[in-house]
Amino acid sequence: MSSRRSSFRRKVAEKPAFERFKDHCRHFTAFMFSNVGIILLVTFYTIGGAFIFQTIEIFEYEKLKTKNLIKPNASAECLNSIWKLTSENISFYDRQAYRNSVNEVLLQYQKAVYKKQIKGPDVDHQWSFSGAFLYSLTVITTIGYGNITPSSDWGKLVTILYAIIGMPLFLLYLSNIGDVLAKSFKWIYSKVCLCRICPGVAKRRIIRERRKLRQLARALQLHNMESARGGGSSSSNSYSSNSNSSSNSSSTSSSAYTKSSMQTSSVLDVPYSDSDSDIEREIRGSTDEITVPLTVCVFVMVSYILSGAILFGRWEDWNYLDGSYFCFISLSSIGFGDLVPGDRVITADKDKVELSFILCAVYLLLGMALIAMCFNLMQEQVIHNMRAIKRGFKACFRCRSS
Repeated sequence: MSSRRSSFRRKVAEKPAFERFKDHCRHFTAFMFSNVGIILLVTFYTIGGAFIFQTIEIFEYEKLKTKNLIKPNASAECLNSIWKLTSENISFYDRQAYRNSVNEVLLQYQKAVYKKQIKGPDVDHQWSFSGAFLYSLTVITTIGYGNITPSSDWGKLVTILYAIIGMPLFLLYLSNIGDVLAKSFKWIYSKVCLCRICPGVAKRRIIRERRKLRQLARALQLHNMESARGGGSSSSNSYSSNSNSSSNSSSTSSSAYTKSSMQTSSVLDVPYSDSDSDIEREIRGSTDEITVPLTVCVFVMVSYILSGAILFGRWEDWNYLDGSYFCFISLSSIGFGDLVPGDRVITADKDKVELSFILCAVYLLLGMALIAMCFNLMQEQVIHNMRAIKRGFKACFRCRSS
């Protein structure tokens, strides 16, 4: 009897299959759009795009090659065209027309040689896995070096669809990972630079800040008291001439003194007892209220660019200026394409992946998230400074009005 009841309860407690499927899909979607999931999603999306573009471009190239649509000997075709023009104009009756025709043939020959050099026999080298992965990465990051481009119609169409999905995905990656890096960097900055990891140094720093606030509060209070006394003395002198006006001036002086005391009360709220409990509470405070200086953010970006300049300088035999220029152009997503990763990063072997290629991809992905983090911290610092300036202007106008 008890076994029947337990089986009945299990049947009642179990959800339908469709509800369980919806719950699994909901959990999977939440994981994929989490911090770890978005990194995996961008990585696998780029790898999948590399395989897709590699397959399309190599297949289309082999198909054109079997149909003899790729002309291997452009020089012979150019010579035949010039010989034909010469035989047709053997009398050279119109020399200017003949020169224009020959120049047009030579221009077409130059274009054919350029296409053959860029897109012709080096297709296997360009569309290896390393090259296809770098192409997919430059598409979704909007860098767009331009050294690797699709030549087939299907490759161009897939590039459009791939960018429509990949660009918002990468923006989501920058937003999430930038926030995580910003919070982590603020925690490290509070522990190391603000000496929160050393209680003794942090305690002495907090005591110095509290002393400065107390001195400022006392000076402000003395200034308000002197101004209130001046108003009171003027009101007592006017009392001898008119009692009604003296009563009004005394009431205004007392109200002015009360207003000034209320203004200084917010500053005087700083505790005068430097107890260990208050200091420890401030040391253990949240790092959300901490703002990182602009100089620290600029130093982080410059250091990251210089470290990349050293790495790419060793791989590509660039000097420090060219390496720094390439890193800045890449991380800022400008991507002129005059300097691009070469043979040490892109290999001709379809299945071989160099360590330098992996480091290049990680450098670009992490670097753009780091730039987003620095911009986020700089924005918080600028907002904090603008609010401080606003409070300063309000205090100046309040003192003038009083």
